[in-house]
Amino acid sequence: MEWQQILGFYHTARLGSFTRAAEATFRTQSALSQQIKALEEEFGSALFERIGKKKLKLTQAGERFYRFADSVLRRLEDLQEELNDLGGQQKGLLKLAAPFTTLYHLLPGALGQYMEELHEVELTLLDRSQERVVRLVRDGEVDFGFVLESLVPKDLASIRWKRVETVLMVPPSHPLTEARRVGMDDLAKYPLILPPKTVKSTGRESVEERLRGLGLEYRIVMESSNVELSSLYVEMGLGISFATVVRDLPVLKQRKLEFIPMDHLFEPDHIAVVTRKDKVLSSYKQRFLSMLIDRG
Repeated sequence: MEWQQILGFYHTARLGSFTRAAEATFRTQSALSQQIKALEEEFGSALFERIGKKKLKLTQAGERFYRFADSVLRRLEDLQEELNDLGGQQKGLLKLAAPFTTLYHLLPGALGQYMEELHEVELTLLDRSQERVVRLVRDGEVDFGFVLESLVPKDLASIRWKRVETVLMVPPSHPLTEARRVGMDDLAKYPLILPPKTVKSTGRESVEERLRGLGLEYRIVMESSNVELSSLYVEMGLGISFATVVRDLPVLKQRKLEFIPMDHLFEPDHIAVVTRKDKVLSSYKQRFLSMLIDRG
């Protein structure tokens, strides 16, 4: 077994395609196919099941070898970072994933300071949904992810960062601004702007369950997965919508909106920094965390 064979197999399994894996490893598709064939002959087992002309599926043996290859590559990356630390070198890769609002409003200050201090670190930022962020962290595709603390699965480690609360966004002078406490029956009277059903972990399911549980009829006038897009149409008077925001942060201030606290219906939460429990953090990654927490 050779190192290039492990790399070729790993990328083929991860990408599900000889063509894309060949591009990722800078090899021809024919050369990559020969590497996989050599591995299968060495193991005496097929690693992939070919479905049709293009689709690949890991066999049971392939799944076990993929776990081995994944572990080896992670340990190699950790080793490189440890060797850099021993040599006093603050350099390497730092990969982060977070939803758009966190990347746009909450991270630029900390990242700007970090880039000035550790200019040899190469940053990669991914704008992803919270559900996707969790998968990227779990799969080791990123070092840190940012999601609501209530959504962090038990197999991942998290550090509490910023407190958030749910508010109702309505246009100025909307009738609900006069209510002492907005209930579900009040919400049902107005068109709602909610996230698409395909976007999980957004609170839509909870809202609809409560409305249906009370036997209330309601209308969803728009589906939007972006709070800033939702705010635009709330300002236009199309409907009302929810937002999970950090207190005292000037988010959405450019819009002519009123924000009604909804803590009597939704428990406050926190944005958490998420990573794998087995992740070895080099000094420059630890520095990112400490800088983030110190800034609050």
